[in-house]
Amino acid sequence: MGRSEPGWLDRIWAGWRQAYVTGASELPPGDGTLFERLLTSGLPDDETYIIWRGETCFAVLNLYPYTSGHLLVVPMRPVEDLADLADDESAELWQAVELGVTAIRRAYDPDGVNVGLNLGRAAGAGIPGHLHVHCLPRWAGDTNFTTTVAATRVMPEPLDESWQRLRESWPDTGRR
Repeated sequence: MGRSEPGWLDRIWAGWRQAYVTGASELPPGDGTLFERLLTSGLPDDETYIIWRGETCFAVLNLYPYTSGHLLVVPMRPVEDLADLADDESAELWQAVELGVTAIRRAYDPDGVNVGLNLGRAAGAGIPGHLHVHCLPRWAGDTNFTTTVAATRVMPEPLDESWQRLRESWPDTGRR
């Protein structure tokens, strides 16, 4: 297969990720969004990658991260739009985003941090019925030829390690 043909380099061996890939579907089946099932799974936080729990929101690692340390801040109640949040949910969501950014900076010392939402399927929301805020570290030059040429990302850190780093770096709020 020649370099100019589609798919000439679309895989990179990362055998250690098999447990991560298959683990993503181990949540008990049931009603509700992925985030609701995650919260009610009964699994320990180190298996669900929940980093922090508040009164109305929680923070969890993204199972399909853009970079190591990519976390999501999610209201516990499934809402589609920011306008659907109750005042206490909105306040805690943005407080948790601030805590998440602080944890990312402490854990990774990045050059910058992206914070964003994709509201609705047309905007790229992977779980359109349950809004979530992405928080992820960024470094100068963190996009390289592999992403650009091969449409592939190589993650340098297993999720277990990312979870541990962020959990230890999460600002002390009296809750975990």
